[in-house]
Amino acid sequence: MLGIILHALIVVILTLLTQIGGLAYLVALAASRAWGIRRFLAKLTIFLLCYVGASLAAGLAAPKFGRVPLSCMASTTDRLVVRSPIYCLLNRNYVRPEVRDLAKALAAHMDEEFPGTVTTALDANFPFVNGFPLLPHLSHADGKKLDFAYYYKDADGTFLNGVTRSPIGYFAFEEPAPGDELPCQGRHDWLTTRWDFDALQPLFPAYRIEEQRTSAAVRWLTSEGVARFGLEKIFIEPHLKNALGITDSHVRFQGCRAARHDDHIHIQVE
Repeated sequence: MLGIILHALIVVILTLLTQIGGLAYLVALAASRAWGIRRFLAKLTIFLLCYVGASLAAGLAAPKFGRVPLSCMASTTDRLVVRSPIYCLLNRNYVRPEVRDLAKALAAHMDEEFPGTVTTALDANFPFVNGFPLLPHLSHADGKKLDFAYYYKDADGTFLNGVTRSPIGYFAFEEPAPGDELPCQGRHDWLTTRWDFDALQPLFPAYRIEEQRTSAAVRWLTSEGVARFGLEKIFIEPHLKNALGITDSHVRFQGCRAARHDDHIHIQVE
């Protein structure tokens, strides 16, 4: 009974993390038993082979379900990159074609306005099934959402191309200054993903948001992004929105139960 519970728990965790990992685990488990394989390393190898095969198959099948992958195999000339291979390894790099086109067009615009600038994508969506949660996000469940990293500069003001404060682009927050707008101040919600990760903050380098490029990206999103690609919403933390001088109504606060958005920009299309 304990073994069944353990296997079930592994399937649930792999499914929540990767969407298809649980199925790959069940196939690998069945194959190991059918072939009488007992050694852990051999079982792990079979699972990895099943998982890689399932991921490759997902990349081929996803377009039939209305989603396409953002590539993690960027060359030195690409101006749109996915921050880490982990997003592709976990199948979190899928979007609807119009979101992919929007991301590529934004990167091309930034490269044109600021030659050589790299635009960095973060979490997107899983390859299949509308409504399947991409934890810890509350809304990345239909292929219409994508996160971008901010553009950063070092303490001397030098632009850091393609660099983020954290290795995966998340959780290194831009802390509000005294007097900034704090819509969630005083709230203590029990069910929330608005985590501050205070213990992690000293571990990240003291980079700052590069205002010129970040503002230019948001201006493009709220103009060309809306007109050409049906962009509906952008989530940015209020204190950053105010600091960047953004007034467009498409840029909104995501609410106090959702994750902080002063470490990344969230966009979604209609």
